[in-house]
Amino acid sequence: MREPVGLRRKRILAVVHARGAVKVSSLAAELDVSAVTLRRDVEELARTGMLRRGHGVVRPMGDAVPVTAVPAARSGQPAGDEAPVALVVPERHSYLHETLHGARTALEEAGRRITLHIAPQAAGAERPQVERALAAGVSGLLIAPRWRSSAGEEADHGWLAEVGVPTVLMERRPRPGSVLHALDSVCSDHWYGIHLAVDHLVSLGHRRIVLAARNDSPTARSIRAAFADIAAARPEVEDWAVVLSSPDAGPGGPGTPEEVPDIAALLRERGMTGAVLHGDEEALMLVQRMTENGIRVPQDCSVVAYDDVVAALGSTALTAVAPPRTEIGRTAAQLLMHRLAQPPGTTGPVRRTELLPRLEVRGSTQVLHRPAK
Repeated sequence: MREPVGLRRKRILAVVHARGAVKVSSLAAELDVSAVTLRRDVEELARTGMLRRGHGVVRPMGDAVPVTAVPAARSGQPAGDEAPVALVVPERHSYLHETLHGARTALEEAGRRITLHIAPQAAGAERPQVERALAAGVSGLLIAPRWRSSAGEEADHGWLAEVGVPTVLMERRPRPGSVLHALDSVCSDHWYGIHLAVDHLVSLGHRRIVLAARNDSPTARSIRAAFADIAAARPEVEDWAVVLSSPDAGPGGPGTPEEVPDIAALLRERGMTGAVLHGDEEALMLVQRMTENGIRVPQDCSVVAYDDVVAALGSTALTAVAPPRTEIGRTAAQLLMHRLAQPPGTTGPVRRTELLPRLEVRGSTQVLHRPAK
């Protein structure tokens, strides 16, 4: 059976990090792959900042370099328009995949070279990736930190504010008044997205609405805060609640202290007929659970998903709020290129751009039919 490319490259990295400098020819023989295949893998791993490539030798990236001590370019490294732009995103994050695609497309259309850095699912994982990118001499940085908790976000503020190259946050909006408040950012207006969801349900006659949402990202925290704000302010909403969507959706993963209720029991006990569910995968699973417990969607409960990554693929296609994920990446890349085009030493006003989501109405919502008195 042919070995998957990803697994082969992991083996290459493991050997290089264990041995230090390794001859390419020796590495090919040891891993039992052709020299042509190995050179192709090495070139790609070097391009993405995972290792260094020399004359017939491959080396690990080396020890981390303090962010504030790394200049944007060094002797022998590309500078100015020739220097690549670093993209730093978390691994296995389907929501940000389209954002990454939008940024990459805009940069490639402008003739900018890119180095992609994938941050593992661990606290503080973005910093080493940024340090590697800076050590390689990138000219600018587009980054979407995972920030599972507010504390994790605060821990990144100090070093990220002093990166030393033009930086734009994608789909992240730092806390007002924080050290990152004055950093360029492009983000979805999640308050407006929740407004669309609640307004849609209210317009269909629903007066008791629950939000079952994740709580392990800046997007999730914005959604939860917006729902509480909007539901409390709408006089039509008679009852509302915010609950966790699944046991692994909290900032601490499984075992989170926040209660995860039985969604079907909650709907019945409080007479709720509308639900906003974040994110898509949780939404599809919750709808399955509701169906298994005799709650029909949309006849008994109208559902609006939030994210619209896979919401349309359920047995009942879910009405969903769709943030402009691709445009977030494209706009962030354009903002970064604007910064890079400015003469050295010049600054302009910080830009905090918000793009509005849209509502995709499908088969999971309908007018509430109240029983005749």
